[in-house]
Amino acid sequence: MSGAAVAWDALGGDPGLLAHLSPVVREDTLPARLPVRALARSCVGVCALAAAELAALRTGRDVPHARVDDGSVAAAFTSERQLLVDGRAPVTFAPLSRFWRTADGWVRTHANYPHHRARLLAALGLGDGEASEDDAAVKSVGARLADLSAFEVEESVYAAGGLAVALRTPDEWAAHPQGVAVAGLPLVGRERLDVGGPGAVAPLPPLPGGTGPLLPAAGLRVLDLTRVIAGPVATRTLALLGADVLRVDPPHLPELPDQHADTGFGKRSAALDLRDRADRRAFEDLLAGADVVVTGYRPGTLDRFGLAPDSLAERRPGLVVAQLSAWGTSGPWSGRRGFDSLVQVASGIAVAEGSPESPGALPAQALDHGTGYLLAAAVLRALSERAAGGAGTGGTVLVRLALARTAAWLTGWPAYSAEPWLTGMDGGRGRLRYARPPVAFADGPVNWENPPGSWGGDAPVWR
Repeated sequence: MSGAAVAWDALGGDPGLLAHLSPVVREDTLPARLPVRALARSCVGVCALAAAELAALRTGRDVPHARVDDGSVAAAFTSERQLLVDGRAPVTFAPLSRFWRTADGWVRTHANYPHHRARLLAALGLGDGEASEDDAAVKSVGARLADLSAFEVEESVYAAGGLAVALRTPDEWAAHPQGVAVAGLPLVGRERLDVGGPGAVAPLPPLPGGTGPLLPAAGLRVLDLTRVIAGPVATRTLALLGADVLRVDPPHLPELPDQHADTGFGKRSAALDLRDRADRRAFEDLLAGADVVVTGYRPGTLDRFGLAPDSLAERRPGLVVAQLSAWGTSGPWSGRRGFDSLVQVASGIAVAEGSPESPGALPAQALDHGTGYLLAAAVLRALSERAAGGAGTGGTVLVRLALARTAAWLTGWPAYSAEPWLTGMDGGRGRLRYARPPVAFADGPVNWENPPGSWGGDAPVWR
């Protein structure tokens, strides 16, 4: 659980509480070259621990034990693939969301939403007539991309408002200005905004009694302004824990129905156009009663609607503001759209998981799901700090996470080292370094008494 310790520290948690968390390890889940299973277990584990901590603070009881099972985690991290709607399996990626060969390498596009598909085709100079059907579109796009360089595609599609990212190695991403900016970010950004003053925060009420399940977020209202997977996973988790979660989307950008079915459990959904005066008033009424606001749009996108963290803090002191982005809040790509699959390609994950012939992918949208659970955990920890009271616990709390920063954590995860389980002994051939015996029990032997002798050098008799 070393990964959980890293994540829990990033969340500002008491390290002593890690003793309340135990894993059930299943080696056959989420197979990958990178430590995806460990990352998934860690992210869900700290979220469960944060929920247990808040439950204890709001009930006055001891912190309940939290258990994280790799089998359940793996199913949850692939939830969009496990979903069946009346027996039908959803299509998780549209035909134009895929890897493509270019003149000098590979590029990956994302075109699940109709407007992203249209922008991709426009950037490549393909009209509706040439690409009206999926098969024709795949053929036309493939032919066009084969004549272009990967970085040329990346820039031209981005300029048209679409999504395409060139394949990079880990070293190339580490040298890229955005990779450098992401490396400088904390895994979980946490800060307290002074707007409104510390005295503006009311303590959390105790949880009501009863014999039902512990719901540590009961009585809390969460405004969910997120899309796709990571943000909705975070708010889906807060809904599970008892929060009243209301998702608000612009009516002109409907969510994909199957995607909404996967991440909409426990929540309600409303459509409001913040450019409309009446809808804006309705939103302000919602904000006035909210305890948490979770956003999943590019940094700065919602600022024009008064949804920048400082502005939210002024109008609703004591709010917990949770922000999610693809590429982080600084660097040349901070304002770009992004999805899990594209971050994998940019950050070198697709190279690490691929082969010399073609790039690969993680066995799950692990950056999305992992960041989602970390985001929920960050919200819960902010609420726990409020419930605990004391100096410095007032004011508006801002937490920030980014898919690219979670990717950096995954790719920078310490590789397995046998060193702690190695030892040395002098023998007839000199100093030997070797693996300690793995068979162990209380009061049993811990090492061999003698080094290996020379081959055939002993008399054929018992001692």
